[in-house]
Amino acid sequence: MSMRKDTHTRSGVERRQVILGLGAVSAAALVASPTVLRAQAPITLNGAVQFNDDHAFTKALVRFEERVKALYGKPVNFNLHKNSSLGLEKQYFEYMAQGRAVDYAIVSPAHMSTFARAAPFIDAPFVFRDVAHMGNVIKAKVLKPIEDEVERRAGVRLIGHAGGGTRNIFANKPFKNLAEMRGLKIRVQGAPIWSRTFAAAGMSPTVIAYNEVYNAIQNGVIQAGENEAAGVEAMKFFEVAPNLVLTQHAVSIRPICFSMKMLTTLPKDLQDAIVAAGAEAGEFGRQVESSEDSAKLETLEKAGRLKRIVFEERDAMKRLTDPVMAAYAREIGAEAIFGQLSGV
Repeated sequence: MSMRKDTHTRSGVERRQVILGLGAVSAAALVASPTVLRAQAPITLNGAVQFNDDHAFTKALVRFEERVKALYGKPVNFNLHKNSSLGLEKQYFEYMAQGRAVDYAIVSPAHMSTFARAAPFIDAPFVFRDVAHMGNVIKAKVLKPIEDEVERRAGVRLIGHAGGGTRNIFANKPFKNLAEMRGLKIRVQGAPIWSRTFAAAGMSPTVIAYNEVYNAIQNGVIQAGENEAAGVEAMKFFEVAPNLVLTQHAVSIRPICFSMKMLTTLPKDLQDAIVAAGAEAGEFGRQVESSEDSAKLETLEKAGRLKRIVFEERDAMKRLTDPVMAAYAREIGAEAIFGQLSGV
């Protein structure tokens, strides 16, 4: 416990130091002409991710960097801050909207709800049948109205869609059906649709910051959380909740975001490279995470770190949440999007 707390304290200090340093660079940039600065050194873009090099999100952002450099063909530097050194995804989105500290990042749609009410809907339970369905929805541009609203109201462009991990429930007790799941105290994401759907399925959902989930389970505040395999592995949730119940209730979608305040200051050919690279990196990220899902869980189970439990009533769970999803779509003006999903 104390070691985790100390680590969080140090990372908080490091994060403040990094942000202050970036602020100093921005202040200096205001004094000089952008033309002069670009003549002196290549453009530097700052990214952020909550995870280490092994996580699919980090791999997607590294691919983004590689593709931008290849497509642009001129010097450009990337500085990707890993392991939550600049905070969490919620902060990344705020920084991008404000045009400071972070230029690009992968962010959960749940953190975009202040600007676009329909944004969290695309990451809600049972929206996508599987990863292939998600890919078809993206290619058909079904999500474009949400993307446009986020860009218009937040000043952040969604340039690609990573994710692709199947989400299951990790818990400190085993269960295999709705009756045994009833009353489960589970952490959910901040978007209202998650609390509503999980409550409809009989659970007792509560919103807790992602980096506090481990301690909350350890201290008995909650009993469970839900995540894809990469998150379970990276955050070591199996240490406090070793029962992984295969509810397969969602397929994660995680947009690659870019600050418009930065993007509009860049040369047109670099802007084009960034947008094209974002789409490519998003597809790459989906392939990586979906392909790694089963392998990660199998490795953890073989090592005795978690136990996979087949959930017997996934279809029944979906039926309980369907009316909630339909009502929520009407409430947030996403009926057209909801209606298109099944036909793609």
